[in-house]
Amino acid sequence: MVNSKIKAAEENLLHVYNRFPIAIERGEGMYVYDTEGKKYLDFAAGIGVTGLGYHNQELNDALKEQIDKICHISNLYYHENCGEAAKELNRICGMDRIFFTNSGSEANEGALKAARRYAYTKQNGRYEYIAMENSFHGRSFGSVSVTGHDSYREPFEPVVPGVHFAKFNDLDSVKALVSDKTCAIILEPLQGEGGINLASQDFMEGIRKICDENDILMICDEVQCGMGRTGNYFAWQGFGVKPDIITMAKAIGNGIPVGAFAMTEEVARYSLRAGDHGATYGGNPLACTAVKKVIEIFEHDHIVDHVNQVAPYLEQRLEELVKELDCAVRRKGTGLMQGVEFNIPVGEIIQKAIAEGLLVIQAQGNVIRLLPPLIMEEKHVDEMIKRLKRALAK
Repeated sequence: MVNSKIKAAEENLLHVYNRFPIAIERGEGMYVYDTEGKKYLDFAAGIGVTGLGYHNQELNDALKEQIDKICHISNLYYHENCGEAAKELNRICGMDRIFFTNSGSEANEGALKAARRYAYTKQNGRYEYIAMENSFHGRSFGSVSVTGHDSYREPFEPVVPGVHFAKFNDLDSVKALVSDKTCAIILEPLQGEGGINLASQDFMEGIRKICDENDILMICDEVQCGMGRTGNYFAWQGFGVKPDIITMAKAIGNGIPVGAFAMTEEVARYSLRAGDHGATYGGNPLACTAVKKVIEIFEHDHIVDHVNQVAPYLEQRLEELVKELDCAVRRKGTGLMQGVEFNIPVGEIIQKAIAEGLLVIQAQGNVIRLLPPLIMEEKHVDEMIKRLKRALAK
């Protein structure tokens, strides 16, 4: 019998997701439970969203308290949380000015607009972007226009013009595209959807140098790799290469829909003005409560330190798995954003893993992407490896 929850979704929703045939009802820590009561170890975390895991009582209590006060008010007014949330987020991401959005795609839209507005204010005639092959920045028109996968862009062409794609980690390919029309270079310090590809130190430093020499803005998309996942609050901090604009979402709200783009004071001075941008729900009281409380929990529970403590064990077990299995090619990634590349299609492996009570997701190519909640312990790594091996043995 088809689950009634799945049946209702199939009959009423647009089919833009190829969903797996399970309906999730609740979560607890590292685990989720479906409507049939089956328990799953979640190494996907809502695609990197639930950094604090499921059912964090401290966060839940803060959100419930805010719901009883007010969930939404227009951005024409201040509210008690917006400035405080922005201040805390600026502090941990190293920026000066924040704009709250509802999603990562919207954050990237805002960053792209901010770069264009910066160039317009300076009257330098710049309007083009350099983006990276195999990148992913979202599904809206601007964000999909700088996404480096033809299959995502082609059904919606013509997309935003003036975008050129360089090879990730190939500085010469970037230099070849730079012109007096380039206003920004956008990249993920660690590509997620594109296959768990980590930028090199030289590449990050080289991009920064190009931008400094040409008054081009460097935009780092940290929607997936940000908020503690790589062992720093934001991945750029591990490189020591500060961008002009950062985009973020996912784990900053631990499941509450909230994103943001942040910029330096210098960029803000020449960038968006009153009336240039907006978001009806962006930074509303509930979203800002989530951001404030998530940062508070990260700090008093030392989440980033924990990531650095447990990540080496995850890497070690994945390296052992690659050596053991003929079908495994290599481990990729850093921190708790890891991938295993296979020489066989991984779609069937993921389906078998679900049957074994393990949730993992696919990245581009034959890569299984591992994005566990940041509260993961070594015992969860052992459990994941055990279940993944059983799936591979089927």
